[in-house]
Amino acid sequence: MVRPTRCTAQMLAALQLTPAARHRWVVASRALAAIVGGYVLAALSAAALAVFLPLSRADATLTGTMLSFLVYACAVVWVFAARTATRAWLGLLLPSAALGMALWLHRITGAA
Repeated sequence: MVRPTRCTAQMLAALQLTPAARHRWVVASRALAAIVGGYVLAALSAAALAVFLPLSRADATLTGTMLSFLVYACAVVWVFAARTATRAWLGLLLPSAALGMALWLHRITGAA
């Protein structure tokens, strides 16, 4: 059995983040979720609306694109209003996964 040496304990202590550094990482994670996750959710919602709205192809595409701006704005607000960064990420990833799965199933089934 290997006992922790002083060097190992010092290295572990060096990896501990200060509260200020931890706060910066949380804010950076939320900003990344808002920018990247919001974009992915908005793009998938635009595609899903363009495919599933019962309008002409041009009208459905235009409507989906316009509504995706609202989806992106709501996603950004959601990310910074969520209680934790994990909840913010899950609040973007789960709907994105559902929309992606719906689009993928629509594509492989060859629905019109």
